[in-house]
Amino acid sequence: MLPDGRPQTLDEALAENARLREENAALREQVRVLLARVQELERRLNQTSQNSSKPPSSNPPFLKLPPKKKPSGRKRGGQPGHEGHHRELLPPDEVDEVIDHWPSQCENCRRELPQALRTEVGKTERLQQTEWPETPVRVTEHRVHTQHCDDCGHATPAEMPPETRSAFGPRLTAAVSVLTGAYRMSTRMAEELVQDLFRARISLGSVVACERTASEAVAPAVEEARAFVQRQPVAHADETGWREAGKRAWLWILATPLVIVFLVHARRSRKAARELLGEFPGTLVSDRWSAYHVHCGRRQICWSHLARDFQALSEFMGKVGQLGKELVRLRRVIFRWWPRVRDGTLARTDFQRRMKPVRTRVEALLRRGFETAQPRASGMCRDIVGKHGDALWTFVDVEGVEPTNNFAEREIRHAVMWRKTSHGTQSAAGSRFVERMLTVRATLRAQGRNVLSYVTQAVEASLRGQPAPSLLPAAEATGTAALPMAA
Repeated sequence: MLPDGRPQTLDEALAENARLREENAALREQVRVLLARVQELERRLNQTSQNSSKPPSSNPPFLKLPPKKKPSGRKRGGQPGHEGHHRELLPPDEVDEVIDHWPSQCENCRRELPQALRTEVGKTERLQQTEWPETPVRVTEHRVHTQHCDDCGHATPAEMPPETRSAFGPRLTAAVSVLTGAYRMSTRMAEELVQDLFRARISLGSVVACERTASEAVAPAVEEARAFVQRQPVAHADETGWREAGKRAWLWILATPLVIVFLVHARRSRKAARELLGEFPGTLVSDRWSAYHVHCGRRQICWSHLARDFQALSEFMGKVGQLGKELVRLRRVIFRWWPRVRDGTLARTDFQRRMKPVRTRVEALLRRGFETAQPRASGMCRDIVGKHGDALWTFVDVEGVEPTNNFAEREIRHAVMWRKTSHGTQSAAGSRFVERMLTVRATLRAQGRNVLSYVTQAVEASLRGQPAPSLLPAAEATGTAALPMAA
């Protein structure tokens, strides 16, 4: 080698050239790894509720969400000529008191108008005012007396009626349980509300006792509802995090239009999914969580989740990003047609005909996606088309199946809000109360029935040793007493 480092002979030049090539290859590999790392970190940094499963509450404040609809330019509120919505008057048999108001003097000449000559002229204006009664709770004291027999002298005590086994009546027990189980109030807040509104003295322990009584009362009806849902042709399933006694748990939901059941389980596993689904024979609408593979029947994976995945693909650079943008465009095309199928303005046969080229194009793009060199994009596409390809288009072929799992996610939202304030439950009994009351509330709301009235009747039936009222629609109730559909 020369003093300045240059090779002096041909062999030295070839050796130097080989060393530089190896160094160049190593640097190129290092750059490739660092670029992939930068791209992955940028992807994580840019994750929002639009391109991942993160909740909207985690969105950064500077994120501009797309407007749901174009502004019309009109002012908010009712528009000129809009027919207003007014509170309907109750029928006379539901009015507790009627007070007539008559004028005392003529507004023209100021002459006093005698009561004896009162005559109605024109239409009477009616106003109904609803007020909370000031009457406190009713306290009944039951006294069990003992009498001696004149013939044998034996002392015989009276028997306490079965409905007096609790210090609180069925309606107050149900009200306390509905406050905590349906309206997400804490035990302390329920205690304060009962004292303020009903003037009833109740302790935190008594609130828990009311919950336990109501939970046991509705348990048979909830099990009947669970068996009913597991026999339906279509159901939506979802799960969310929960905590029991400070440990991680999961809250599962299986929802149909009129009956919705919940399950608190320690695992987010196939065992938990099997307990939720039972021998469910119908079409299951869910996300792509692997636990749902226990269902061997027809599946429909959620296109709302696919929309976020497609959006994430569109934010990659190069060919992956172009592929993702095309998938986003095709999804928008599908969901321009789908609402028309649902409301009947587009025949299903026409929809299926239009969907043939779209299906072919989407599947081809996904196959191209899992052949790319980008590991995350490739894995995402392989999961969609490789593991769930048969579940992409069930909503196109089978009537009554929705393309998204939004129904289950809407129904589980109430429980998510409950979890945020309560931080879960402290015992297995508390978890049973949660899943049962969530089932009761969601099911009765779906059927237009009154939650408090139902729980009251369930507690009354339990105290008498009778079956609880059924949670099923009136036409389906079998094993338990049926209730009317209306509140």
